Amino acid sequence: MADTLTELPSEVEAVVRPRAMRVVADRRGSMVWDAESPHGRVAVKVGYAVDGKRGYTALAPAREASVLRALGRPHIAYGTWERGTFSVQPWYDGVALWPLWEYRRKGPQAPIDYETAAQCAEALNRLHSDGWVHGDMQPAHLIADGGIVHLIDLAFAHGGSVNSRYDFPYPGCLVHYEAPEISRAVLATGTATPSPAADVYALGASLLISATGIRPMEYPDHAEREEQRQAVVDNKRRPFDLPGSFGVMVDRMLSYEPYDRPALSEVVAEFRAATKGEPKGKAPTGADPAASPPGRPVGVDPRGGGRG
Repeated sequence: MADTLTELPSEVEAVVRPRAMRVVADRRGSMVWDAESPHGRVAVKVGYAVDGKRGYTALAPAREASVLRALGRPHIAYGTWERGTFSVQPWYDGVALWPLWEYRRKGPQAPIDYETAAQCAEALNRLHSDGWVHGDMQPAHLIADGGIVHLIDLAFAHGGSVNSRYDFPYPGCLVHYEAPEISRAVLATGTATPSPAADVYALGASLLISATGIRPMEYPDHAEREEQRQAVVDNKRRPFDLPGSFGVMVDRMLSYEPYDRPALSEVVAEFRAATKGEPKGKAPTGADPAASPPGRPVGVDPRGGGRG
């Protein structure tokens, strides 16, 4: 059986009944469409297995839908198809953090967008307050939309009850955003337990990478994940230069030990205080994360990628 997907499966098309659609993510094990349905604009996610090591990709869309329903989100549909599972959920308009902060990567002296940074921390804090951790924080999953940030792609979230039919062990996340304790556990056992502190680390890495184009840890751009994770465990931190309270807080969020990382309420308070005394960043320019140059591997493998 082919390890690819070329079109929306007929079982899914019958549920969505799309009037128009476009592919927004096409990765090994998953595809995402932005579709106009009779019920409005939706994100359609289809997962399929490609090999034994990545079998979770077949279950991820349905697992995310189960999480969203547990969180009380409306208008969520999901089911199975011949090679995996799918989900249909409302589409979020807005701009992801990476293209939003392109202005800062092009001009290191440009002001920090403390307002959006605070909104990102507030969004994650709301999820934690609901009793869940995200488990896959990265810039592509932070969507700024008119004064609020939406967290998307909750397939790896943990906290409440998930339909056991679609559950799977947590495999870790994109290593650029993976906390040392998660990398250590995945290297040792193949899985880990996501935590609020690991989410704080991942948010700090997302803010750093989006503002500078530099990942927190030093390893070759095309290193295998095992090598990347070992670099994280070995704490091969890269130096970075970010101004003011933003730099101080991001550095604390990236602390090696979980207990040294700040609470999200403290992050929010610090960034909110900074909005009163420092200018906000410029408007988004809509840059494409895939266009990042060698040595700045941001968004090179962002699992998920739908606005839902």
